[in-house]
Amino acid sequence: MNLLFVVDKPIFVSSNRYMNVIKRQYGTKKVGFSGTLDPFATGCLIVATGQYTRLFQYLAKTPKTYRATLWLGAESASLDIENIQSIRDVPKVEEAKLREILASLEGELEYLPPKYSAKKIAGERAYDVMRRGGDIELPTVRSTIHELRLLHYRHPFITFEATVSEGTYIRSLGVMIAEALNLPGTLSSLRRLREGKFRIGEQEPLDPLDYLALPKNRYFGDPQWLELGKKLQPRFFEKQEEGLYVVETDKFFSILEFKEGEIKYRLNRIEKYKGRGG
Repeated sequence: MNLLFVVDKPIFVSSNRYMNVIKRQYGTKKVGFSGTLDPFATGCLIVATGQYTRLFQYLAKTPKTYRATLWLGAESASLDIENIQSIRDVPKVEEAKLREILASLEGELEYLPPKYSAKKIAGERAYDVMRRGGDIELPTVRSTIHELRLLHYRHPFITFEATVSEGTYIRSLGVMIAEALNLPGTLSSLRRLREGKFRIGEQEPLDPLDYLALPKNRYFGDPQWLELGKKLQPRFFEKQEEGLYVVETDKFFSILEFKEGEIKYRLNRIEKYKGRGG
């Protein structure tokens, strides 16, 4: 079974654990996902089964859009509602100032990721170290904030929408907003609305050829040579420039790398989506 689709991950379940639900639902053991969501986060999670689990790195998954609510006055070790340490009343802020702060955070940012994150340090997830009572020092990361806009402010809750590059930590972005207001704050909700071309829908199967972030190339040679993984020559292709390409035959597609006059198979003989004449 080869499927690619989007699920709406529920709150307070890890992305890994939610795959057990998908395995039972589709009656298959080979299931994978792309783009981990925190347990308290909900929304768009790209899921694949069978051969399509090999496609994640080639999918058009950026930019990503999130809707988040920042709770002013609340403090949390994990920067979300899972580890609330204290809550206090704080003064209201001027909406004009808030909009100014959001605008100032657009563009390139360098910041520290949350210590409660899936980032690996010496082969171990950062949140695993923190949950057993340890401590870590994480290196800074860089992100692009394409758009950051205020949806509404009902004190002490600020709801905003952020369109960002892959790998951006929205919990850290929320803290940066609070710090710019000289107030404590943590995220009380987080929902991913889309990842590149992927959006929350009815969990219907998707054709991966519509979602690959790679150009297509035409092959004029014998299709069996391609399907069997035999050595190919660039002169049998429409495009011969260096790069990664998707190449189709009647029932399969492959991802090939053109480099220094040679062709290497990245993925080969991936079955086409049968829902559209594959």
